[in-house]
Amino acid sequence: MHNPVTLTEIRAARDLLARITRTTPLTWSRPLTDQVGGEVWFKCENLQRAGSFKVRGAYVRIHNLPEHERARGVVAASAGNHAQGVALAATLHDVPSTVFMPEGAPLPKVAATESYGAQVCFAGTTVDDALIAARDYAERTGAAFIHPFDHPDVIAGQGTIALEILEQCPEVNTVLVGLGGGGLLAGVATVFSALRPETRVIGVQAGAATSWLPSLAAGEPVSIAGMATMADGIAVGRPGELPFEIVRECGVEVRTVSEEAISRALLLLLERNKLVVEPAGAVGVAAILESVERLKPPVVAVLSGGNVDPLLLLRLIRHGLSSAGRFLSLRLRVPDRPGALARLLLEIAAVDANVVDVEHGRMAPNLAIGEVEVALTVETRGPSHAATVLKRLREAEYRIESAQ
Repeated sequence: MHNPVTLTEIRAARDLLARITRTTPLTWSRPLTDQVGGEVWFKCENLQRAGSFKVRGAYVRIHNLPEHERARGVVAASAGNHAQGVALAATLHDVPSTVFMPEGAPLPKVAATESYGAQVCFAGTTVDDALIAARDYAERTGAAFIHPFDHPDVIAGQGTIALEILEQCPEVNTVLVGLGGGGLLAGVATVFSALRPETRVIGVQAGAATSWLPSLAAGEPVSIAGMATMADGIAVGRPGELPFEIVRECGVEVRTVSEEAISRALLLLLERNKLVVEPAGAVGVAAILESVERLKPPVVAVLSGGNVDPLLLLRLIRHGLSSAGRFLSLRLRVPDRPGALARLLLEIAAVDANVVDVEHGRMAPNLAIGEVEVALTVETRGPSHAATVLKRLREAEYRIESAQ
């Protein structure tokens, strides 16, 4: 197949977006540079207008609509980022917009979409359900459907990120891009195939929501039945037809990452680079953390979005701390007598660990008479410190039922 998205079209999109989007910064990562053995950079699309790269493709698509189609308004479907991108792009064109979002979409994304001027409707529990509802709305009303990834204008808009990367890091050898429907990866791959084919472009999906690996194995887009990932922004059950053909033609590698790696990536970005990134935006960083081979530097990971619910962020930070060995969850038995719990806490304090939570219960199965079960969450400095805590407790003859 001949790639329907050309470098010329992507450059034209860059000119169009010059006064609309910002050229997002490239931020250096010391810890990952040390791990890889060469420069690692983050392309910070989490700092883009509307909080993600999606406004690029949405603006180009709406701009290229004929005037009579714009007059009927636009409609889109999204878990959040495309919603905000379409709402902002439509408002900038004085075009009314309607966005369908799945039930349970993060409230900050819903509120932001409405604040950019869109009417928000809810449909189903996944992006695919919302897509069906949006298409039906387009047929009923004549509104132009703005697909989140399966259109040449959208792909061209997203591809402008690659032009910026090449200007900011001309010698880049590895680029890691989050992968949902494939619009961003298709645009980036098109640019690098044309201008720097020696650069290795890698698409990254959450292992708990991977539709691309079975699709590539089948040679065509296929749907998967279920998804369960914190990376809701890339939880797409079927690759886009057009992005799939472009990605396959460009020979792009696709890999997956675990939920634990995504958590650790979010924590690293927050602690070491002071960057708030949503789970879908951090999968490229997670791929670096999980990489079993040396990625050829300079490496650029695209942080595709930063629209994360603060309540979810609190849970993600805790999950990330646990994945990094900084939280130790213990369940153990102690004698049911005065001072027993205090003695246990003193043992933990003696090795400079901090108790975060304590649960004290007498109803656990198989408890002997005169025993109570204590569940603890302990903050440690990392895996070796956690091992020291466990060693201390065992030497003190505590019966540890579980530790993780």
